[in-house]
Amino acid sequence: MKFFRNLLIFTGIVSIGIGLLSHFTGTALVHSLVWYILIFFVLVTALAYYVSRLGVSYDPDNFQLYYFGSMGFRMILSIAVIFIYVFMYSENELQFVFNFFALYFLFTGFEIYSLITNFAPQLKKQN
Repeated sequence: MKFFRNLLIFTGIVSIGIGLLSHFTGTALVHSLVWYILIFFVLVTALAYYVSRLGVSYDPDNFQLYYFGSMGFRMILSIAVIFIYVFMYSENELQFVFNFFALYFLFTGFEIYSLITNFAPQLKKQN
C-alpha cells in the first residue's frame, strides 16, 4: 500500500507541475491530451508494480524476470499509443511525443526507485 500512496503523491506533484506549465505557457508546451497521458501512465505504473510484486511473491529468485517483463510491457504499450496517435491524429504530433516521453521517463524513474526501495531489503534477506 505504501507504493500506491507514493504513486498518488507523485501523481499529484506531476499534476501540479503540468497545471502550472499549462497555465503559464498555454498550449505552447503542453499538449491538450496530456491529462489522458497522465492517467495512462498512472494505470500502467500501478499494473507494472502489481505484476512485479505478484511475481516476486511467488518466485523471489526471478525478480529481474518480472521487472524486465513489466518494463517491456510498458514499452510496448507506450509505442502502441504513440503509433495510434500519430496515425489517427495529425495535429501537434511532436508536442504529443515530447509530453508523452517526459511523463514516460518521470514515471519510469518513479517505478525504478519504488521497486528498488521496496524489494532491496527482501532480496538481501534471501542471500
